[in-house]
Amino acid sequence: QVQLVESGGGLVQAGGSLRVSCAASGRTFSRYAMGWFRQAPGKEREFVATIMWSGGITYYADSVKGRFTISRDNAKNTVYLQMNSLKVEDTAVYYCAAGLVGSSWRIKGAYDYWGQGTQVTVSS
Repeated sequence: QVQLVESGGGLVQAGGSLRVSCAASGRTFSRYAMGWFRQAPGKEREFVATIMWSGGITYYADSVKGRFTISRDNAKNTVYLQMNSLKVEDTAVYYCAAGLVGSSWRIKGAYDYWGQGTQVTVSS
Protein backbone atom coordinates (compact mmCIF):
# COMPACT_ATOMS: atom_id res chain seq x y z
CA GLN A 1 0.00 0.00 0.00
CA VAL A 2 1.05 3.56 -0.74
CA GLN A 3 -0.50 6.61 0.87
CA LEU A 4 -0.11 10.07 -0.62
CA VAL A 5 -0.66 13.41 1.10
CA GLU A 6 -0.46 16.71 -0.77
CA SER A 7 0.39 20.05 0.81
CA GLY A 8 1.47 23.55 -0.12
CA GLY A 9 -1.59 24.79 -1.95
CA GLY A 10 -2.95 28.25 -1.42
CA LEU A 11 -3.84 31.59 -2.94
CA VAL A 12 -1.34 33.34 -5.17
CA GLN A 13 -1.46 36.30 -7.52
CA ALA A 14 -1.11 35.77 -11.26
CA GLY A 15 2.55 35.77 -12.23
CA GLY A 16 3.59 34.45 -8.87
CA SER A 17 5.00 31.10 -7.79
CA LEU A 18 3.95 28.25 -5.58
CA ARG A 19 5.32 24.82 -4.75
CA VAL A 20 3.11 21.90 -3.86
CA SER A 21 4.44 18.74 -2.25
CA CYS A 22 3.34 15.14 -2.03
CA ALA A 23 4.55 12.92 0.77
CA ALA A 24 4.36 9.18 0.14
CA SER A 25 4.49 6.26 2.52
CA GLY A 26 6.23 2.95 2.00
CA ARG A 27 9.73 1.84 1.20
CA THR A 28 8.72 1.05 -2.38
CA PHE A 29 8.28 4.71 -3.26
CA SER A 30 11.40 4.82 -5.40
CA ARG A 31 9.97 2.18 -7.75
CA TYR A 32 6.93 4.26 -8.69
CA ALA A 33 6.42 6.95 -11.25
CA MET A 34 4.83 10.00 -9.67
CA GLY A 35 2.33 12.21 -11.40
CA TRP A 36 0.48 15.44 -10.84
CA PHE A 37 -3.05 15.95 -12.12
CA ARG A 38 -5.43 18.82 -11.61
CA GLN A 39 -9.15 19.40 -11.77
CA ALA A 40 -10.82 22.77 -12.13
CA PRO A 41 -14.51 23.37 -11.35
CA GLY A 42 -16.70 21.96 -14.08
CA LYS A 43 -13.80 20.30 -15.86
CA GLU A 44 -12.35 16.83 -16.06
CA ARG A 45 -9.20 15.85 -14.23
CA GLU A 46 -6.22 16.48 -16.49
CA PHE A 47 -2.59 15.47 -16.62
CA VAL A 48 -0.03 18.04 -15.51
CA ALA A 49 3.36 16.36 -15.07
CA THR A 50 5.03 13.03 -14.36
CA ILE A 51 8.44 11.99 -13.12
CA MET A 52 9.76 8.45 -13.48
CA TRP A 53 11.41 6.40 -10.76
CA SER A 54 14.93 7.40 -11.75
CA GLY A 55 14.09 11.09 -11.53
CA GLY A 56 15.82 11.70 -14.84
CA ILE A 57 12.77 11.44 -17.09
CA THR A 58 9.93 13.92 -16.86
CA TYR A 59 6.86 14.78 -18.92
CA TYR A 60 4.69 17.87 -18.92
CA ALA A 61 1.40 18.95 -20.34
CA ASP A 62 1.83 21.56 -23.05
CA SER A 63 -0.11 24.06 -20.98
CA VAL A 64 2.49 24.08 -18.20
CA LYS A 65 5.70 23.31 -20.06
CA GLY A 66 8.36 25.88 -19.32
CA ARG A 67 6.53 27.13 -16.23
CA PHE A 68 6.22 24.07 -13.99
CA THR A 69 8.96 21.74 -12.79
CA ILE A 70 8.42 18.33 -11.24
CA SER A 71 11.06 16.75 -9.05
CA ARG A 72 11.37 13.99 -6.48
CA ASP A 73 13.47 13.15 -3.47
CA ASN A 74 13.35 9.40 -2.96
CA ALA A 75 15.20 9.62 0.33
CA LYS A 76 12.38 11.79 1.66
CA ASN A 77 9.62 9.91 -0.19
CA THR A 78 8.45 13.23 -1.57
CA VAL A 79 7.59 14.64 -4.98
CA TYR A 80 7.32 18.34 -5.72
CA LEU A 81 5.70 20.54 -8.31
CA GLN A 82 7.23 23.99 -8.61
CA MET A 83 4.80 26.32 -10.34
CA ASN A 84 6.08 29.60 -11.73
CA SER A 85 4.44 32.33 -13.80
CA LEU A 86 1.07 31.17 -12.60
CA LYS A 87 -2.03 31.99 -14.59
CA VAL A 88 -5.64 32.24 -13.54
CA GLU A 89 -6.37 29.14 -15.61
CA ASP A 90 -4.01 27.16 -13.38
CA THR A 91 -6.60 27.38 -10.62
CA ALA A 92 -7.58 23.84 -9.67
CA VAL A 93 -7.31 21.11 -7.10
CA TYR A 94 -3.95 19.46 -7.63
CA TYR A 95 -3.71 15.72 -7.07
CA CYS A 96 -0.66 13.57 -6.57
CA ALA A 97 -0.64 10.05 -8.01
CA ALA A 98 1.69 7.06 -8.00
CA GLY A 99 1.99 3.89 -10.00
CA LEU A 100 4.04 1.59 -12.19
CA VAL A 101 2.72 3.41 -15.21
CA GLY A 102 5.31 2.56 -17.85
CA SER A 103 4.47 4.33 -21.07
CA SER A 104 0.95 5.21 -19.89
CA TRP A 105 2.07 8.16 -17.81
CA ARG A 106 -0.60 10.51 -19.14
CA ILE A 107 -3.51 8.17 -18.39
CA LYS A 108 -5.32 8.51 -15.08
CA GLY A 109 -6.17 4.82 -14.95
CA ALA A 110 -2.50 3.87 -15.02
CA TYR A 111 -1.96 5.23 -11.51
CA ASP A 112 -2.78 3.00 -8.57
CA TYR A 113 -2.67 5.50 -5.72
CA TRP A 114 -4.05 9.00 -5.29
CA GLY A 115 -3.88 11.74 -2.72
CA GLN A 116 -6.79 13.87 -1.55
CA GLY A 117 -5.64 16.97 -3.41
CA THR A 118 -4.60 20.49 -2.50
CA GLN A 119 -6.31 23.65 -3.72
CA VAL A 120 -4.35 26.15 -5.79
CA THR A 121 -6.09 29.42 -6.54
CA VAL A 122 -4.57 32.06 -8.80
CA SER A 123 -6.07 35.53 -8.68
CA SER A 124 -5.83 38.22 -11.33
